[in-house]
Amino acid sequence: MTTLNSNFGLEYAPVPFMVRIGRREVLITRDFRKRFYAVNPVIECDTGVEPGHIEILLFRRWLLILSKAH
Repeated sequence: MTTLNSNFGLEYAPVPFMVRIGRREVLITRDFRKRFYAVNPVIECDTGVEPGHIEILLFRRWLLILSKAH
């Protein structure tokens, strides 16, 4: 069994950037998920993992998550 530093791999984790506009939030981050389907090379829209979220994938790399502010 190996012991790893608790910060192992965090330097490669995507750093999100959030903007709040009124009652809405826009979260921008790098997409790190493996997609098991053909992705549109320019823009791809999908429902989010939580109710009320919309995910927009730009250029197969940038993920925009639109949601209602809490």
